Amino acid sequence: MLHDRVLVRADTAEGERRSSGGIVIPATAQVGRRLDWAEVVAVGQNVRTVETGDRVLYDPEDRAEVEVRGVSYVLMRERDLHAVAAERLQDTDDSTGLYL
Repeated sequence: MLHDRVLVRADTAEGERRSSGGIVIPATAQVGRRLDWAEVVAVGQNVRTVETGDRVLYDPEDRAEVEVRGVSYVLMRERDLHAVAAERLQDTDDSTGLYL
């Protein structure tokens, strides 16, 4: 990876979803702008806030997809990430483990 680029693997699969109340939402249903979670697979040398293995929140509209060895990934700049959830951030007493 070069510069400030982050390579992530999206957590959500396309298709039906379930709401918190158990209602099935079909894949064809249109929803408003929704952010997705992904796992960081690789980072460039100038990335400062995330590490490999962290979970990040990103906007699926602002993404560039790439396929490597049959696996789909999303490539983006570090500044396009909205939040970072990592185990290493939970070490302090007042931390929620979420870096916004």
